[in-house]
Amino acid sequence: MNAVCAILAAAVAFQFAMQEKKRPRAREAGIVTGTLPPGPLNAITDVPGVLVGHATLIRAENVRTGVTAVLPHGGNLFREKVPGAVFVGNGFGKLVGSTQVNELGEIETPILLTSTLSVGRVADALIEYTLALPGNEDVRSVNPVVAETNDGRLNDVRGRHVGREEVFAAIRNARSGAVEEGAVGAGTGTVAFGFKGGIGTASRRAEGYTVGVLVQTNFGGDLMIAGIPVGRALGERPEPQADGSVIVVIATDAPVDHRNLRRMAARSMLGLARTGAAASNGSGDYAIAFSTAPELRVRSGAPPQAALVPNDAMSPLFLAVIEATEEAVYNSLFRATTMTGNGRTVEALPLEKTLAILRRHGVLGKPQ
Repeated sequence: MNAVCAILAAAVAFQFAMQEKKRPRAREAGIVTGTLPPGPLNAITDVPGVLVGHATLIRAENVRTGVTAVLPHGGNLFREKVPGAVFVGNGFGKLVGSTQVNELGEIETPILLTSTLSVGRVADALIEYTLALPGNEDVRSVNPVVAETNDGRLNDVRGRHVGREEVFAAIRNARSGAVEEGAVGAGTGTVAFGFKGGIGTASRRAEGYTVGVLVQTNFGGDLMIAGIPVGRALGERPEPQADGSVIVVIATDAPVDHRNLRRMAARSMLGLARTGAAASNGSGDYAIAFSTAPELRVRSGAPPQAALVPNDAMSPLFLAVIEATEEAVYNSLFRATTMTGNGRTVEALPLEKTLAILRRHGVLGKPQ
């Protein structure tokens, strides 16, 4: 019986993968937003050193969940901490480790995204992973960074299916290069604007630096694409109680300290607003930002030595965050596929109808 279930799960996963290959990213479909150029991959992994990995759980009829890992670098993060910051747009959520990140301005573990009720299990596994790293034999305190959105509409969230095996797999699978998007990892069971949400990513270049964003979309509102009310045109009415959550992870190679990283994180909310996000009472809207600049890493308590980007030069980086966040949300919708789970079906954003609406309004360009 277990073998049959495994075969069925593999078949379902293969079907989703084949569907996803047929769905373009927003820019590939001709949707170009903002003024800044993207990086080569238009992904958070355009920031040198950043790695992303997923573990996706699709089992039986009611398990549609997973975990996504973002690593600021591939070394021992506890021994080479990176400057970081957390901004809370609306705090209806569970972001483990956020207070220490903002108190010390440092991130010392991979950043993991997952399902709401799996946060505790994922944090425990992340602690185990960190303690087991060579060189950490004397470590007596670890600040795991784990964020979540609630995938209970499509997933058996009470089952808390994400644990040690999935956490270790996501970290082990973390790679540079193109990032898998849509209904994968922590985005497997999420819903955005009434359509299938998921993982999305994008990047921008500004003043010689790169800013990359990765989102886990699971929120509501009035879907806007390139300033056009696409949701309403598709017959989707804005939800007055559009509860849900979104996690935004921001990476940059610019030498930016905790204070200005927090300012960058705050700008991601403006990017979400461009997409029509509602930030309702029950929405957990969080942004986590970090710098990969090697000269800013905190090694064994030694203070970093670097010339920081001055306040007067931050505006282009702020704009990069806004634009990359907006496009990352679109990519999460464009790459996600229709999902059935937990007795419900959530349709993917209908691309042909969406592109026709944008074409009528004159905002659809040539595919890139």
